[in-house]
Amino acid sequence: MSTATIDTTKVTGRRTLHFESIDQILDDVDTLAKSRNIRAIGNWTPGQIFQHLANVITCSIDGFKRMMPAPLRWILRLFFKKKFLNNPMPAGFKLSKGQAEYLVPAPISVEDGLLSLRTALHRFKTDTKRSPSAFMGTLTDEEWTKIHCRHAELHLSFLIPEE
Repeated sequence: MSTATIDTTKVTGRRTLHFESIDQILDDVDTLAKSRNIRAIGNWTPGQIFQHLANVITCSIDGFKRMMPAPLRWILRLFFKKKFLNNPMPAGFKLSKGQAEYLVPAPISVEDGLLSLRTALHRFKTDTKRSPSAFMGTLTDEEWTKIHCRHAELHLSFLIPEE
């Protein structure tokens, strides 16, 4: 991976994805895992993308270490919740330094990232505990599923399976 940062808002060639369920995310992850090579067209390696998604899913169960200030969470929830739940997430979002400390993963192998993501997705499907979102506060199970689907669509779109 190059040390130059790519402006992910301008990346072309991303896959168009739409998920309605955790199982559909798992199906796409399995398809990627079966390819001979996974080419990443953004700033993160495939392993980092898998681990990032796993980290967020795990936080939706166990809780986030840092929360956005309550007034900002309230504004996001009031004005942007439906958009985040139902529309594709835009590329190029910048996490705060505090959020990035534990949501941006260190380099990790594809295999270890895949294992983490599969474990987190399975846990999300079987564990009934849900924690508040760091960005929007309390969400229902259905809302968390939609958020994870939109989030996975964004990040997995930067991974191109190659035969």
